[in-house]
Amino acid sequence: MAEPAKRRATYAELEAVPEHLVAEIIDGELVTHSHGHWPLATLRTALSYELHRAFPVHTWHRSGWLILDLPELHLGSQIIVPDICAWRADRVTVLPDDHFDYAPNWVCEILSDQTARYDRGRKREIYAERGVSDLWFLDCRSGLLETFGLSGRRYSWTATYRQTDDIAASPFDAVSFPLSALWPLGTPTNASRNH
Repeated sequence: MAEPAKRRATYAELEAVPEHLVAEIIDGELVTHSHGHWPLATLRTALSYELHRAFPVHTWHRSGWLILDLPELHLGSQIIVPDICAWRADRVTVLPDDHFDYAPNWVCEILSDQTARYDRGRKREIYAERGVSDLWFLDCRSGLLETFGLSGRRYSWTATYRQTDDIAASPFDAVSFPLSALWPLGTPTNASRNH
C-alpha cells in the first residue's frame, strides 16, 4: 500500500510562527529556528557592517550592491530566509513590499548547531538550482569562513579563511577586511583547533 502524500505547509502556517523565530518552507516542510544566540547575531551584524561600509545601503543603486539581512525569498515553492544576501544593483528594478521573488547573486549563511544541516544540505542545493553565483558559510562554532562559486548547477569550494586571514572573496574581492573583525567579542573557543 502506498504511503499517503505528505501535507505541504502553507504560507498561513509560516505567518503564524512567533516573530522570535525564523520560519521557512523547504520542500513543503515548515522549518523554524531562532534568530540565533548572541554569537550568531553578532557575526551577522559584524559582516553586514563590513559590507555596508564598502557598499552603503542608502547608495545601493550607485555602489553596485543591495545587501540585506534576513530577507524572505520566494524561490518557486521554496520560502527561504538567508542570514545575509546581496543582489547586483542592476538586477533590482523595484524594491518589493515584503519579499523577493528572484534569487540574489550572493548568500552568506551563518552556521550554528541548529541550522548547519539545512544550510549545508537542501538550502545549498536550492541556491545552486536558482543560480546564486557565490555562497559563503561562516561558522560561528569553528571561526572559519568557507567560500564557494557556482559551476553549472553545483558549488565548488574556492577558499577557507581562518581568524588570522584577511577576507577578499568573490563577489566582494574589491574590498578586504580581517576575519577576526567579525568576532569583536572574542573568537570562538574551538577556533584554534581548526588552524
